[in-house]
Amino acid sequence: MAIIDLVRWAPQGNFTIYAYRFPETNLSTYTQLIVAESQEAVLFSKGQLMGKFGPGKHTLNTENLPILRSLFGIPFGGKNPFTAEIWFVNKIQVFNIDWHAGNIKNHDAEYNAMVPIYAAGQYGLRITDTEKFIIKFVGTRDTFTEADMTEQSRGEFMSKVKSALISFMRQNNIGIKSIAAFQDQLSGYLREQMNSFWEDLGLELTKFYINEIDIDDSTPEGERARQAIAQQSAMSITGHTWQQEQMFDTANNAIGSISGGMGGDNSLLGGIMAINMMNGMMGGGSQRGGAAPVGQSMMNPQFEQPRFGPASAPNFGAQQAQGAPQGHAPQDNSVKMVYCSNCGKKYPNTSRFCPNCGNEYRPCPKCGTDNNPHARRCVSCGTQLGTAASGGSAQTCPACNAPLAPGSAFCGNCGQRVVSSDTCLRCGATLPPNVKFCPKCGNKRS
Repeated sequence: MAIIDLVRWAPQGNFTIYAYRFPETNLSTYTQLIVAESQEAVLFSKGQLMGKFGPGKHTLNTENLPILRSLFGIPFGGKNPFTAEIWFVNKIQVFNIDWHAGNIKNHDAEYNAMVPIYAAGQYGLRITDTEKFIIKFVGTRDTFTEADMTEQSRGEFMSKVKSALISFMRQNNIGIKSIAAFQDQLSGYLREQMNSFWEDLGLELTKFYINEIDIDDSTPEGERARQAIAQQSAMSITGHTWQQEQMFDTANNAIGSISGGMGGDNSLLGGIMAINMMNGMMGGGSQRGGAAPVGQSMMNPQFEQPRFGPASAPNFGAQQAQGAPQGHAPQDNSVKMVYCSNCGKKYPNTSRFCPNCGNEYRPCPKCGTDNNPHARRCVSCGTQLGTAASGGSAQTCPACNAPLAPGSAFCGNCGQRVVSSDTCLRCGATLPPNVKFCPKCGNKRS
């Protein structure tokens, strides 16, 4: 066989090659070895490392390779042949290796449920120990590419990424909604956890990035979780509850089925029948029992918030059915618990502000339910609240907070006088001191 006088490697193609074995092994002490920048050459013979060579031009003689004398008995000088494997290793730093880990089972801290997630990003590697890299990682291949490296390390790499990711989220009590704000910290944490794995193979993990982390909706569990979260967000924006949405769907289905059965001309009749059905489900008739009707419980967004009526009236619907005058606030001085319209937590009705979030208590004059400041009607019983159609505020009794009819001098609920003695009870004009009759309308001063 011919003896090779010149050995060199010039990588071809647009993909990364980490290690390349020169195909010829017949060398001599006159053979010239050329190593390019960012490369390192390693010689093996008879299972032993003969030497390493950095960038430059080298002659494979006994001066550069003293081990030739012990392995082959080659003396100084002369053109002596020998056999050896020459490996070229690419020591360039690569930063754009893609990675992706999906279907990571994680119990989310914010939703308190099992939510599968996925994460994706990039990382960079650099060969630091050529001998260890070839022996432990490359093996008997002639060429070792980036694809070979990622495929060979995929199993252990993904296992460590998933374990470190879940550990970081649980230690810091971070859920999927907030994790995007911690991507830099999470990337650094994962790099520290993964670096020992690569160091054992003669590599250094120079960079590690997480570019994306979200719910993995490629699985049935993830798809259901995403739909549930989207539905929760929609209800939070529109201000309705799950119970109300179910009732609306029931009504729509009833209208569709009735209209479909009787023809399009009778769709109005079907709608009226569906509305009547909803009223029946909501407890529109008189209820003599102690429990609220099923429909009414479903439509109550405060989840059966305690009523403020007298003990003889089990609910507001029964009170109206028994002839209680509308617009009068029920009298009950006992302390009861209400649900905050802002945070949903309970607190006593004697508090002016919610002790949990500081939201001001805005009670319904009939049932005492806390309402949103922009609500026009009570979310629990539907009573008109203090927002007039013209944009002004309706007048209420300063003693019992019951709404007052326009021009009232006394509260119709508790009898408290609400008009000053210096004001005419008939026309509302201001009365001068010491007059007995209104100078504008002649009404006697009270």
